[in-house]
Amino acid sequence: MISARSEGREQADSAFTTAAAPDPAGRRSAGELADTASAQLIGLLRDTARRVGVAPEQLAGIHGVDGADARGELDRVPMSSLVRLWELLAHTGPRAGLAVVDDAPLGRLSTWDYLITTGATLTESLRAAQPYHRLVTGAAESFQLGYQDGLTISYRTTAQDPATSSIINEYVLGYYLRRTREALDRPVTPARVTFGHPAPPEHRALIEIFGTRRIEFDAPADTITFTPADAEAPLVRSDPALAELLRGHADLVLATARPIPGPLDAFRHALAAALDAGDPGLAVVASRLAMSPRSLQRRLAEHNSSWRRELDLLRYRRAEALLDSGLTTTTVATRLGFTDDRALRKAFHRWRGTPPRTSPRH
Repeated sequence: MISARSEGREQADSAFTTAAAPDPAGRRSAGELADTASAQLIGLLRDTARRVGVAPEQLAGIHGVDGADARGELDRVPMSSLVRLWELLAHTGPRAGLAVVDDAPLGRLSTWDYLITTGATLTESLRAAQPYHRLVTGAAESFQLGYQDGLTISYRTTAQDPATSSIINEYVLGYYLRRTREALDRPVTPARVTFGHPAPPEHRALIEIFGTRRIEFDAPADTITFTPADAEAPLVRSDPALAELLRGHADLVLATARPIPGPLDAFRHALAAALDAGDPGLAVVASRLAMSPRSLQRRLAEHNSSWRRELDLLRYRRAEALLDSGLTTTTVATRLGFTDDRALRKAFHRWRGTPPRTSPRH
């Protein structure tokens, strides 16, 4: 028998965890997928984490990790889960990113792997695949291509922790080297590799993996450069018809992908709606979720968050987007509930150590 008190508790839990209703056709906007990663990438990191000794109880608390094997590339997991997995891996040792590369043979990331290996050349494959990078990771995690003295792939993660970002970038550059070797079916030595993080005390593992001593640290960006001969060599897996078919499939995947609802999704929807309405107070949001303010705070604490943290994060993301659209700092401050322009500027210094800047495009 369920008591009235426990029934009320279950209703509150339901209100707290229920996600917004999906589109009837299953379509999702680019904005909805911007902060998500593929369940396949989550599964890859989870398997490496298990192999290198991350405790099962640490993995169990990450949203989207359970059941990753049963999910396909349509399923998306919040980027926060991906970052948390990288954080756990970073604590296992400095070469954790390379361990993930070891666990990622061709096909592990499905469509994305084949998109970058079926073009006529590496250059052509990467150029054609570039718009589809969201198949595996968030919108802000894209790579760039350069064509001077060979083909350069540059990447910079949005992860803030230096130890975490360093292993992410090592994984990404190692991943592209592995795919290039698989696509050409022969040994490939990069012309140059650069990392933005400081040189570690010892980096023999990097030399062994990348096959070169031409590795620079404290560089402006994390890059791997392939010689013109390698970048323009015919790929043994080249299949123009298949490459075109894969791009069409990728379009369908991105159009019908479905974010896996997280435990804080409903709360974040309510908080965003309250902010848009001009009153993002704790009591207002709790009321929207049919909860008491105290219960809401307790639920946030259970998920390692807090009211202040969530509101601060939302304001930061909104401020970035509004300023990028060309609005003035005064207008943005008013919209986001800051007391004045000065308060917004102070918040930006706390968020990223620099003053806010409006987009030069406006």
